[in-house]
Amino acid sequence: MRSSLTRLIRSSCSVSPSRLSSSALLKNGKAFSSDATPRDPGRVDEPFKVEEAEPVKMPPPPSPDKLLVLGGSGFVGSHVCKEALDRGFVVSSLNRSGKPSVSESWADKVIWNQGNLLEPSSLMDSMDGVSAVISCVGGFGSNSQMVKINGTANINAIRAAAEKGIKRFVYVSAADFGLVNYLLQGYYEGKRAAEAELLSKFTYGGVILRPGFIHGTRRVGSMKIPLGLVGSPMQMVLQNAKPLTRLPLVGPMLTPPVSATSVAKVAVRAATDPVFPPGIVDVYGIMRYSEQK
Repeated sequence: MRSSLTRLIRSSCSVSPSRLSSSALLKNGKAFSSDATPRDPGRVDEPFKVEEAEPVKMPPPPSPDKLLVLGGSGFVGSHVCKEALDRGFVVSSLNRSGKPSVSESWADKVIWNQGNLLEPSSLMDSMDGVSAVISCVGGFGSNSQMVKINGTANINAIRAAAEKGIKRFVYVSAADFGLVNYLLQGYYEGKRAAEAELLSKFTYGGVILRPGFIHGTRRVGSMKIPLGLVGSPMQMVLQNAKPLTRLPLVGPMLTPPVSATSVAKVAVRAATDPVFPPGIVDVYGIMRYSEQK
């Protein structure tokens, strides 16, 4: 019995030389093979040969966005053009006579197209290659004139842009001023009609800015009017008095002014930033966005 047990243990512990030579053994935590050829300590391994990679042709960088600024020679529109140019965008604008008589350096960098917003067929060519439209068109006059300038002209532009497949459209409208709305009925009727058209045609890419009184240096002919002398102090006082705007009748007239520079900054951002939320931005939103970098 003992001899049989001894033979069984010897049989199970024995390993054939051929099996040993082909198996990896573990010694001191390192694996080695019994049939590995010993390395010559004096031999120096040749360095790896790295073949030179062929040059890869990269596509050219995308061209900057082209913005169409309607009303580009006006008070707010000129600030929008300058802001867009400063940010490296290609800027075009529309004028009945082509290039306006603006003797400032920024005007020479704008592509001026000849066209009339009241003649829709004249707008199509000016929208070729345009990625976004910013409309600063507005004006005063009789009620019928104000409806046509603030409403019909902008509605024509909105429809033309939608037909061209342009993705974003920013409209500089106006805040409600309570009693003033009734005195300028045609002005606000036109503005709100244009807003409704924009929201229907540009559900996901339409932005409406509603500033109140816009201050800054306004050019009238050869004369410059520093509206900021009045508007800037009023803005400092009223921007923290938002609850007062809820007062009946007079509350809306306490809407704080905002600078043309701030409006321009937000307008360009809304036109070029794909994540800028669509919809209506009031004066407080304009001030907030303009302070962001």
